[in-house]
Amino acid sequence: MTKSAIQKDWEQREFIEDISINIQKIIDFMNKFELSTRNRLANVNEKLLILERQVDYLEATFKTVSE
Repeated sequence: MTKSAIQKDWEQREFIEDISINIQKIIDFMNKFELSTRNRLANVNEKLLILERQVDYLEATFKTVSE
C-alpha cells in the first residue's frame, strides 16, 4: 500500500468510527427518552384512573340522590 492509500484507509476508519459513536449517542438518547416518556405516561395514566373513579363515584351519588 502506498502512503496515500494508507492515509485514505485511516480517514475512512475514522469516519466510520465517528458515525458509530454518533449512532450510539442517538441510541442512548432514544433509550433515555423512552424511559422518561414511559414514566410520564404511567403518571398520567394513574391520574386518569383516579379521575375516572371520582367520576364513577359522583355519577353513583347523583343517581341515588335523583331516585
